[in-house]
Amino acid sequence: MEISQKRILITGASSGIGEALAIACAKQGAQLILAARNKEKLVALKKQLVNSALHQVLVLDLAQPEQLDALVKENIEQFGAIDILVNNGGLSQRGSARKTQLSVQRQVMEVNYFGAVAMTQAVLPSMIAAGQGMIVTVSSVAGKVGGKSMSGYSASKHAVLGYMDCLRAEESEHGIQVLNICPGFVQTQISVNAKTASGEQFGRVAGAIKNGIPVESCAEQMIKAIKADKSEVVIGKGISYWAPTIYRFFPNTYRKIAAKKNFRE
Repeated sequence: MEISQKRILITGASSGIGEALAIACAKQGAQLILAARNKEKLVALKKQLVNSALHQVLVLDLAQPEQLDALVKENIEQFGAIDILVNNGGLSQRGSARKTQLSVQRQVMEVNYFGAVAMTQAVLPSMIAAGQGMIVTVSSVAGKVGGKSMSGYSASKHAVLGYMDCLRAEESEHGIQVLNICPGFVQTQISVNAKTASGEQFGRVAGAIKNGIPVESCAEQMIKAIKADKSEVVIGKGISYWAPTIYRFFPNTYRKIAAKKNFRE
């Protein structure tokens, strides 16, 4: 699907991958709806975008999925149908499965899975009525393979991939395209904002994130995948790129590697 002249709603647009994607899409002539919790950051981003007056700010909280349907549908009624939804907003988690509190596991699932599901269900009716639309969901390589210190995060990303694969099968006859993005390590603040086993903020950039790909490169590859009508792409370098392939063809080898090393450190 082309980017130019399309109306694109991006969650988690206030920083990281979402911010970089918004900047790149605006340069290609898209009309953007920038969604996140932090209004000040969204307004600041809007001002720096190409054709700033064309874009909107939508304050929402993915941790409250029951409120998203009415909020998104109100925006659609007021400003028009959405061509592309980018489910990018999310929450990371650090800590062993044994020690991570159930409340943390639930919070991560609420944002990463139910938040994406709620956003998707809110835009689907208008997309189906238009006979076209694309749902782009930023999952993770962790949604393809597991590893140390990411049980809640990995589980939520596995879950959203399963949902989106089913959605693709069900709605393709209505002109709906579904694209799953599985980034590896990308230079963002995701680990800084991650929840620890006890629910506190992790508070630092992990070494793997520091050595990841630039966020602009991730956004560029996402746009290429959208334009090429891809169904799923893995984005990254090194082990964070090759892990799904290794697991697919040599599952026991990958399991041994994952048991020996924490790649998220």
